[in-house]
Amino acid sequence: MALDPHEQPGPPISKFESMLKTDAVYFFDTEDFEEIIHHYLNNGRVSLAKKAIRMGLQQHPDAMEIRLLDIEVLVFENQLDRARTLLDELQQLDSLNQEIYIQRANICSKQDDHRGAIEWLEKAKELCETDPDIHSLLGMEYLFLDDYARARACFMTCVEFDSQDYASLYNVVYCFEFEEDHKGGIVFLNSYLESNPYCQVAWHQLGKMYKALSMNEEALGAFDFAIIADDTFIGAYFEKAKVLEKMGRLEEAIEHYSATLELDDPTSHAYLRMGQCYEKLGDEEQARYYYYLTVHEDPLLDKGWLAITDFYLRKDHFEKAREYIEKAIHIDGENAVYWGRCARIHQLLSLWDEADYAFRQAVDLGNYQLETWVNWAEVLSNMKEPEAALEVLNQGLEFHPEAASLHYHKAGVCHFLQNQKKAEKHLKTALDLQPGLFEGFLERYPAFRDAAFLDRKIKSRKKASE
Repeated sequence: MALDPHEQPGPPISKFESMLKTDAVYFFDTEDFEEIIHHYLNNGRVSLAKKAIRMGLQQHPDAMEIRLLDIEVLVFENQLDRARTLLDELQQLDSLNQEIYIQRANICSKQDDHRGAIEWLEKAKELCETDPDIHSLLGMEYLFLDDYARARACFMTCVEFDSQDYASLYNVVYCFEFEEDHKGGIVFLNSYLESNPYCQVAWHQLGKMYKALSMNEEALGAFDFAIIADDTFIGAYFEKAKVLEKMGRLEEAIEHYSATLELDDPTSHAYLRMGQCYEKLGDEEQARYYYYLTVHEDPLLDKGWLAITDFYLRKDHFEKAREYIEKAIHIDGENAVYWGRCARIHQLLSLWDEADYAFRQAVDLGNYQLETWVNWAEVLSNMKEPEAALEVLNQGLEFHPEAASLHYHKAGVCHFLQNQKKAEKHLKTALDLQPGLFEGFLERYPAFRDAAFLDRKIKSRKKASE
């Protein structure tokens, strides 16, 4: 059914959706179809975009822009061969259309041929040097190649074209950060702010650059300007609070963390930082309260569970610490750090079987820290399982071959297993690596105190030092 010429049509998108609800077929000009297709693509409604493309090509079969949008969807859906064929056809018709080269670049990028993508984008840039989208796409391709200097230059060009292009501004800062060139980032942002003094985003990023260089006063000043530019800018309050906390100005830090809670919904990260501040101030009741709020607000935040567990560990309230780490494991049983903490708590409670199981879980999940192997070996020794302790120590030495504590423990276990030769070997190695641990070793294994080889080793060390 054709559109009634006397009917007053609405906006193209409303008109198109109205048509879909009926058997009517309305006529749209090419610009209307472009608007409709872009709308659906921007909103992730690809199926409706494809319907609009099909209808658009039926009504305007030679419309270059609609055909290019058809190719864009084909590339998105990985129908790359079909897309290439159509691009070849279009290039025969219009070899100066930059969008053709951009879509060829997108195909190369999809296939991880980022250098090829850059070549096509450079050809597109020759056709329109002032198109910021091409510079942005080039920047992304250079990022894929870890060429941060060229990527940064591309994004800087985008910012020159449009000072409000915050996505490109963030990408410039990201490149400086990845290169750890914070001084360069500071120079760039200060230059940008000369022309855009009320840009809260730039002030915020400048503050983070100063913070990375421990230029705390300068960071506070930058965050203050970000807040002046936008007094609802939560990120600026939060970052300023972190700097204040680092400087030991804990009451002020708490005020700024609290401000973020007033501006928006509470976050577990703010509660956690407030709890840590109160604990540093010695206000245990408030610290505990905010740690509770942290895990209540976000039960999946591992830092929250570890904070409240460690809070009780520091107070030697092992049963309470055990209660919280077990709650954490119930929520995320694949967390290696949780299992490591659980194992240590059970060890402190002399629950050897539970500690052994927890250490095994921690290691199976990838916790290979030195203290894990040391403590697990101690647990197994207390369980009168020296062979198992020896196996754990051997595994630990694979990850930490220069760890004196493991060699000391292995010497003691080998002595217990009456393998004196290996005991002497590992004790000598341990003494060479870290003699300061020797007295603690003798307290645990006093039988070594009168060992003849040990006496010779100590005398030779004294002679060497003379």
